Order: sequence, then structure tokens, then C-alpha cells
Amino acid sequence: MANKYKKLINQIEKVILELDKRLAEEPDRKILNTLFDRYTKANEILKSNGDINQIMIKGGFRAYLDSYSDYMNPLLIEMGEAERLLKEIQSREP
Repeated sequence: MANKYKKLINQIEKVILELDKRLAEEPDRKILNTLFDRYTKANEILKSNGDINQIMIKGGFRAYLDSYSDYMNPLLIEMGEAERLLKEIQSREP
């Protein structure tokens, strides 16, 4: 299971980097700021061995699509993978 956590941490860090790039271009976009805050918090929770059920990234993929219709954006792809990994880990937790 530790390997899954490492994969999720790496994936979340990829998302944070992509969000940081987007925020440099569009700093006033509320959805980007919200997603950045949620992914940063998720990273903190994972690195401090906190309660994985407190991670609130689920739905970020959909929220992004509601604001942008850019299906091929690398950020969207990375967020989808992060949500998939989180769901996989949560489904195996007791």
C-alpha cells in the first residue's frame, strides 16, 4: 500500500505544478485557486500520514471541465489520474 501512497503523492505534485503554471497565466480564476488549495492540502495530508478521507480532490476534474472545455489539457489528464489513484486507495482502506 505504501507504493500506492507514493504514486498518489507524485501524481498530486504533478497536478500542483500544472496548476501553478495555469495560475501564472490566469491568477484571478477562482476555480484554479480552489483546485490549487485542495491539492496542496491533499499533499500535506499524505506527507504527514493524515486521514486520507480528509482529502478533497474528488470532483476537481469535473469542476475544471465546467469552467474550461479543454479535454486534452495536461492538467485535466493529471487530475483524472490523481482522482483515480485516490479512489483506488480509499476502496482498499478498511
